[in-house]
Order: sequence, then C-alpha cells, then structure tokens
Amino acid sequence: MLLLPFLAISQNNTEYGVFENALLKPNPAQITQFEKGITAHNKKYHSDGPYGVRVYWISNGPNTGNYVWVMGPFPWSSLDSRPAQKEGHDADWNTNVAPYMLNDSGAQTYWRSHPELSRFPKDFTIKNMSVDYWDIKRGKYEDAMKLVKKVHDVYAEKSPTDIYGIYTNEFGSTKEGRDLAVISFFDKSAWLGQDNSIAKKYDEMKGAGSWAQFIKDWMDVTNGGETEIWIFRPDLSGINGDVKVAN
Repeated sequence: MLLLPFLAISQNNTEYGVFENALLKPNPAQITQFEKGITAHNKKYHSDGPYGVRVYWISNGPNTGNYVWVMGPFPWSSLDSRPAQKEGHDADWNTNVAPYMLNDSGAQTYWRSHPELSRFPKDFTIKNMSVDYWDIKRGKYEDAMKLVKKVHDVYAEKSPTDIYGIYTNEFGSTKEGRDLAVISFFDKSAWLGQDNSIAKKYDEMKGAGSWAQFIKDWMDVTNGGETEIWIFRPDLSGINGDVKVAN
C-alpha cells in the first residue's frame, strides 16, 4: 500500500503504477528474529527497480504493532518476472521470515496510483504517513472520484506545498471496505494536531457553504472510513525513503 506514484514508464505506454502491500503480523515472542530475517531478505532481493521494497510499522488501530511490506511501483507486466525461485528468493522467505509470523499474516492488496489526483510538488524523504481508507458505496465510484478531484483542485490552489497521494484498490471487496486510500506524508507528530483549514479554503474557492455540501455529497457516496499511521522503517527496507518527483 504503500505507496507512491512514481514510475519510469514511457508516456506512450498505457500501463500504470501499482503497489503490492502485504500485512505482516510477527509472533510477539519472535520480533527480533522476524526483523532480522526480513531485513536480510529485502536487502538481497528487493533493493532496487520495480521490486524495491519499503517496510512500515503501524502505530494505531486494530493492526497496531504489525508491519506493511510495500513493493513498487511497478507495471502489471513486471510481475511475470518478479523474484520467485530466482536465486532462492522463495526459499529464503520461507526459511528466514515466514516462521516468525502468525498464521493469519500475508494478506495482500494491490493499489493503483493516481498522479493526476495527487500532489507531489517537490522531492522529499518519507518518514511518517497518515493513511486514510474510504469505503465507497457500490455504483458510486465515479461520483467519489469527482469529489476527490474537487478537493485536489483546492489543495493545488490553496496549499501548493502539501504532499499527498491518491490510490485505489485494484481488487477491492465489500467485506474489506478499503476502496480508496488518501496518504498524507509528514515528518513531525505535531502535524497530526494542526488544522489544515480545508473547510475555509474550500469555501473561499468554491463559495460559501460549499464545504458543507461537499461533506453531504461525500457521505452519500461512502460508507465511512478509518485512519492508520505508518512509520517508515528504513532499517528493514530494501530501498530508502527518498522520493525524486523531478523524474
């Protein structure tokens, strides 16, 4: 889930960037072994290119204490040549990582990045992320994305330096309820308590009362959402947190 829309694909190529997110739940009694094994695995098999991996630690909610293993971005076509049996990739995972995880680990999701709705105005280094998941009502996807575009336009005009990404679940389900992810990047925890004044900015740009109408419209197309805070763990990752948007 992870999650950044940067991929060196030709402008003439119709493919798009996708991230593979795996929720990993280590055995509480074997966290040291788990971290040692996943670090070595990522450094050896996921240190560059479309198979580069970042690892995050979840600090709140039902998944507190678990990890998110994020590979990408990559075009779908690259999965056909992903590391598997090559150079012992699968054997290494099964021997040095999997034994230290709980049995219900490994749930995977695939997220499509939407750079046209995201804001990455400058190079930055990932540290912390606020991941807002939204459950879109059946048949309301297009309406929801139109509303996302409205907020994007306000941020582009009123908060041009803010950094966030928009992603949609390629294989969403009504049971899981995670169809849309809005990821905000921040360095200091104080950011979580700041007022971004989106209501004021929205009304300034769209007219008085527009934000209240937006909230009503948003409630009409969604069933609710949830937020997780992810902490980037460069020590466990195959690649660093540097994001070069110039490319």
